Amino acid sequence: YSGTSPQRLHLVDLMSSLKEICAGLPLDPLPPNRGRDPSIPHALVRTPNFTPAEERLALRNALRYFPPNLHATLATEFAQELRQYGHIYMYRFCPTLRMRAYPIDQYPCRTRHAASIMLMIMNNLDPAVAQFPQELVTYGGNGQVFSNWAQFWLVFHYLSTMTEEQTLVMYSGHPLGLFPSLPSSPRCVITNGMVIPNYSSREEYEKMFAMGITMYGQMTAGSYCYIGPQGIVHGTMLTVLNAGRRYLGSGDLRGRVFVTSGLGGMSGAQAKAAVIAGCVGVIAEVDEAPLKKRHEQGWLMEITSDLSHCIQRIRYSIQENIHRNTQTYLQFIFHFYGGYYPVQLAFRQANQLMNTDPERFKTLVQESLRRQVAAINKLSDAGMFFWDYGNAFLLEAQRAGAEVEKKGGGATEFKYPSYVQHIMGDIFSLGFGPFRWVCTSGDPADLAETDAIATAVLEDISSTVTERVRQQYSDNIRWICEAGKHKMVVGSQARILYSDQRGRVSIALAINQAIAKGRVSAPVVISRDHHDVSGTDSPFRETSNVYDGSAFCADMAVQNFVGDAFRGATWVALHNGGGVGWGEVINGGFGLVLDGSEDAGQRAKLMLNWDVSNGVARRCWSGNANAYETIQRTMEDQRQLRVTMPNPVPEDQILDRALLRLP
Repeated sequence: YSGTSPQRLHLVDLMSSLKEICAGLPLDPLPPNRGRDPSIPHALVRTPNFTPAEERLALRNALRYFPPNLHATLATEFAQELRQYGHIYMYRFCPTLRMRAYPIDQYPCRTRHAASIMLMIMNNLDPAVAQFPQELVTYGGNGQVFSNWAQFWLVFHYLSTMTEEQTLVMYSGHPLGLFPSLPSSPRCVITNGMVIPNYSSREEYEKMFAMGITMYGQMTAGSYCYIGPQGIVHGTMLTVLNAGRRYLGSGDLRGRVFVTSGLGGMSGAQAKAAVIAGCVGVIAEVDEAPLKKRHEQGWLMEITSDLSHCIQRIRYSIQENIHRNTQTYLQFIFHFYGGYYPVQLAFRQANQLMNTDPERFKTLVQESLRRQVAAINKLSDAGMFFWDYGNAFLLEAQRAGAEVEKKGGGATEFKYPSYVQHIMGDIFSLGFGPFRWVCTSGDPADLAETDAIATAVLEDISSTVTERVRQQYSDNIRWICEAGKHKMVVGSQARILYSDQRGRVSIALAINQAIAKGRVSAPVVISRDHHDVSGTDSPFRETSNVYDGSAFCADMAVQNFVGDAFRGATWVALHNGGGVGWGEVINGGFGLVLDGSEDAGQRAKLMLNWDVSNGVARRCWSGNANAYETIQRTMEDQRQLRVTMPNPVPEDQILDRALLRLP
């Protein structure tokens, strides 16, 4: 390498390292067992409560990945991991190569579709992105990319050898293998947590995960589509803006205070979202680690443990124009940390009790939930606006015996609405949801170009849509401008915005044309959050405003997954769980590679139209007026689309008379 530049040497070393990762499990010699890295955060210890036979089975299952001559060496350390951490992560096989979204051309693959999947997986495990990278957790405390590191090595080996006539099949983190398929088929099909319903309890999950036979992929962790905290910043910003319009009659939030809790994982985005929305954000957090992390990242302007100082800073920020109940609210927020960490214990004590006596921990959490709801009820009576922001807080509060019942309400209704029921549900029913793209070159210039493309597309469409749709386009154009200023990129060069069906298709086709013409230098992966109009059946969040009794049915998410697969997605995923907990939701997601080809454009057009219309049609059938109007307009634009429309049943008296006549 004499005379070769340092940059060239670095690239050669990098590609050599990526080739090593793609070579399969490193078995001869075995890598040294470095154990857990003490300098990074780690997942909480799990408590599967195994019988001796179950413990033995978990160990046997882990050893299946290795030849018998290594079992004596690996069995002891795997058994120690199982007893110490409640799961076999196989720390010995954690790669030393820095995980990040490397430019797509650096992955040693036979097809760029496989390379794009590699890029997305490595982004999910990037320490700047992942919550617990050594435990393969992207976010949410337990959102796994894989169950163990052996699976990671096997997946990368399969992807490096894959052709356009093979599909990688993933069973809850386990690569079942490469199977022959058509070039039009998905290159990867993922399922996570597909447990038979009668056995889909949280207790069963702990055992099944510890056995290595299923896993919780959250939403975009186990589908390889997470783009860092930017996604939830954007969603929270839109929620806050639309909450202002609903509760305060204005999207101008200057002088308004947004009080919430949590800075770890997904909730770490709340402070930045408040600032972009224009209000003052006050966030309580019990764990010092994420608090410092968000401050170092610049997502928090100031940290204080002094309530009086906090109130002074709020008053200064809004120039004395503070709501009279804010001080009381802040006192309650600081005293009641919510439904995850009980107020009776310090943070470290709570973590210890969670492991040593989970039943006692649950009891204390439920006591804390009841206290917090009592505070919320008192403040709401005084004029505070409260909503559940999607983590099933009200559901768990109800299970704890808190006073959240709505008299005469349905199974998904509580005294307070979820943010979907009162704020974002009608926006979903207009077809809007979290559309994303990732520039696989890793070049910020490509992201800037795609931002400009998306902005131009939305501005062009805005003149031809209804006022309600135009408002949402305007919010998202504002977002794109602010996202660049606020340095939203963490990990891959990615962007998110909310768009309806027409906007998504138009943006995807415009980006594909830009790739074909060389304005964007490399392929772009499009995807979305599963938290969308059609991706998720979740009765206490995404489908909580479905009132025809079908909120607990999962046909929409399953049909979404299947339909995306045969309409051109590069990969598809279907999960049990995500956002509100194991057994509470079914969700589906996809990834699609735009490479500038005519075929990619056709796939994007066909798949994205279905991906949105599926959910709008279902919401229309359930009785949502916005969805009814939206799907009618879509049928006018697409002559091949024909949807079964509901007939109105407005006369309650007819129902009452009919039922009264029966014995």
